[in-house]
Amino acid sequence: MKEIPTSQQYTITPIGTVHSCFGEKFAVPRQPGLVPSARGYIELTPPFNHPDMVVGLEDCSHIWVQFLFHQCLDRGWQMKVRPPRLGGNKKMGVLATRATHRPNGLGMSVVRLTNIETTHQSVRLHIQGLDLVEGTPVVDIKPYVPYADSITDAHYPFAQEKPDIMDVYFQDAAEQHLTLAKPNLEDRQWLRQLIIEVLQQDPKPAFHQPSPEREYGAKLGGHNVKWRYLNQRIEVTAIE
Repeated sequence: MKEIPTSQQYTITPIGTVHSCFGEKFAVPRQPGLVPSARGYIELTPPFNHPDMVVGLEDCSHIWVQFLFHQCLDRGWQMKVRPPRLGGNKKMGVLATRATHRPNGLGMSVVRLTNIETTHQSVRLHIQGLDLVEGTPVVDIKPYVPYADSITDAHYPFAQEKPDIMDVYFQDAAEQHLTLAKPNLEDRQWLRQLIIEVLQQDPKPAFHQPSPEREYGAKLGGHNVKWRYLNQRIEVTAIE
């Protein structure tokens, strides 16, 4: 493979870090906005953690977040990938997808900006609808501009509509675990809704044919959530 000339190489310095309700890569939504209950914040890091950096951003409802797929960088990039929307079997060129194994490992998501928290030495941008795992390095932030960024007649035949969602149920034991995990009603309702919205997207690999005996798990909202596929639906079995 042809090497890139040194004169065309650039260094990108992260300006912040994502702190997310998604504690691991598995079960993170495949696109932003699919899980409205997903929340977290971006902590700007020195020397970018000055309140002057975000003056005026408080008037924006949404922002673009450019970031690094940091958990995939050591695995390199691929010319062709297997998109989940195509069943995980058909290959496409990586630049025709939003796959993580890209030449420069860069990603971009639009998220809702709910609050900006600043002091003389810290800046936190609170966001919702994110598809970002805990610890994601942020390299840039830009305001979402509706008249320029929303293209109503845009076309992408492989994912023109949102994916179908699955039914999600909680076993009695899981409901009890949820109450113990979140005694506060508001927190409990949020965690329950987060789990439902995440699992509705069917986070397992597209090529898996799950059996009722197989248990899946992911860290959501600070808790280990486990589930099984039973009778064409997802049943939450435990929240630890």
